[in-house]
Amino acid sequence: MKNKHLGLIAAVAAVAGAGAWYVNQGDSAHAEGANGPGGQGQHGKGGAQPPAVVNVVAPQRQDVPVLQIANGTVTPIRTVDLHPQTTATIRQVHIKEGQFVKAGELMFSLDDRADRANQDKAQAQVEHDRALVADLERQYKRSQDLLAQKFFSQSAVDTLRAQVDQARATLQADIAAARAAGVATSYTAIRAPMAGRVGGIGVYPGSLVQPSTSLTTVTQLDPINVAFTLPEASLPALLAAQKRGKVEVQALPGAGLPPVVGALSFVDNTVDPAAGTIKVKAEFDNRATTLWPGQYVNTKVTVQTIKDAVVVPQSAIITSAQGTFVYVLEADHSTRQVPVQRLYGFGVDAAVSGLTGSETVITEGKQNVRPGAKVRLASEMDQGGKGGKHGKATATATAEASPAKG
Repeated sequence: MKNKHLGLIAAVAAVAGAGAWYVNQGDSAHAEGANGPGGQGQHGKGGAQPPAVVNVVAPQRQDVPVLQIANGTVTPIRTVDLHPQTTATIRQVHIKEGQFVKAGELMFSLDDRADRANQDKAQAQVEHDRALVADLERQYKRSQDLLAQKFFSQSAVDTLRAQVDQARATLQADIAAARAAGVATSYTAIRAPMAGRVGGIGVYPGSLVQPSTSLTTVTQLDPINVAFTLPEASLPALLAAQKRGKVEVQALPGAGLPPVVGALSFVDNTVDPAAGTIKVKAEFDNRATTLWPGQYVNTKVTVQTIKDAVVVPQSAIITSAQGTFVYVLEADHSTRQVPVQRLYGFGVDAAVSGLTGSETVITEGKQNVRPGAKVRLASEMDQGGKGGKHGKATATATAEASPAKG
């Protein structure tokens, strides 16, 4: 019986040993297939990370305008509400609503019959006074001759001299009265005070008007202003730009129209403490009447121009806890981390400092790149050296990380 149990134990041990040999052989074969000369593991040769495909681009050098963008409203430089300066009836309306008029153009004629009569009367009085002065001057001259011959007294000569002076003064007063009558007559012809566009007209021939009656309005359209506000933080740069010279402002009227270029004309003398903004105005030539009073426009103020700046795509810039940097591709196909400072961002690009402009910067796939990692330009020959958006050679590179230790 004892021998029977010993034989059963030996048989179980033999089966277990055969199973262990099979498992060991299977693991060895799997390991050899994965890491042997003819095989490759899940993570690639030597346990390396999967290759990362990246795009590279060469920076540009260009002048970059620094812009302040704001919403503005078109405002006329001058708008005149026309009122008559006398009470009369409208004799003729020489203009139409919405018409463009020139400075001095006749717009309304009032009934001027009474004013012209008064002007003629004043002119007649002036002629009367001139005749009287001429007669008294002749009498005074004769009296002087008679006084020399002792046929006339000195007192009589002095009286004639006083009469001549009095007549001359009266003549001057009547000349002034005639001018006043002419001014009153001129009020009956209402002319455009400036070049501009006529608004609505609310009077017609025969309408009785007086100084409180609004006849129409004339609005100057060329040149024209755009009023807008900027944050108070931009005030130092704005004032510095004014000191350097003309500050360019662009107004975008929308509707597919091209921007209108003008110049900064006014900066308010105080900052609004409640809103933290400052009011500014820009003046624009508006011969084509692209801008219209009351119109809402977008404005761009060029407060500074960064000369010969290094420009890279914003997608190439990485911001982390260590700071802001880009990855640069070296000549030996390794990568290098270069700290940069974003000077000004515009659209998809940004002007930066820290680069010379001769580098090759990684724009895509940079999240899988590490400093010092080797890269292989996989598609440089396929692309034929053609440039991307920035006009430089854009290549696709494969980042090949260093083998994992252990």
